[in-house]
Amino acid sequence: MSPKTPHPSAGRSAVTADDGDELRFCSTCAFSSACLDQGYDKARLQELHILVEHTAPYREGEHIFREGDAFSAIAAVRAGTVKTYITDRNGRETVLGFFLPGELIGLNAISQDRYPCNAVALDTVALCRFSFPMMATLATRVPGIQQQLFRLLSEDIGKASLLTGDYSAEERLAAFLVTLSRRFGSRGFSATQLSLAMARTDIANYLRLAPETVSRVLRRMQDAGVIAVERRALDIRDLARLEDVARHVLRD
Repeated sequence: MSPKTPHPSAGRSAVTADDGDELRFCSTCAFSSACLDQGYDKARLQELHILVEHTAPYREGEHIFREGDAFSAIAAVRAGTVKTYITDRNGRETVLGFFLPGELIGLNAISQDRYPCNAVALDTVALCRFSFPMMATLATRVPGIQQQLFRLLSEDIGKASLLTGDYSAEERLAAFLVTLSRRFGSRGFSATQLSLAMARTDIANYLRLAPETVSRVLRRMQDAGVIAVERRALDIRDLARLEDVARHVLRD
């Protein structure tokens, strides 16, 4: 994840965070709450500020890292959406997850010293890159940072629950949309008007469903007035109903 030469944006516009300034953290900073809880504002936390490297944008389709690359850093998504995936010997792709502004990529490489998957930009993506060895050192000085890392690791593992269990296609897709809604909402974006950077085929792959099934269920939800879909724009019209369909998967 080395610095890149800036270039004009290509493709669809990305979901973008407020970058903050010298005194304020970025609006989606993965560590701001932990720092503030420990009494460290951005002006005081010089150690963390030095650790952060803002990368120039990755265009749609560009890889941030590839499976087997040496691990030295984790990265927080500052703008856009990142997809992680693996491929088998026959070139078949398995989508592992999607990462939004404020979420970290590379956590699953900590124990192996190499990235176990590929990460690719789905639209124009900007990152905050954290040197992991230095972050680990800082975590010993600021307990809140260590606790936040553990929480983020736990969340990363928990995302796999969507793929386990004997759930229907409607339940899986509803849970996926509710989870996206909550993730966007928790980061200050709209929780009901979603911009989906991922293709239907990627969503289907992630949920282990056929693409035709995902399209059919989306149409059914739209006909029922639960959602409205226009290309990559998805408007949740009845969140309570969607949550009710997803309740067994999300265990709400």
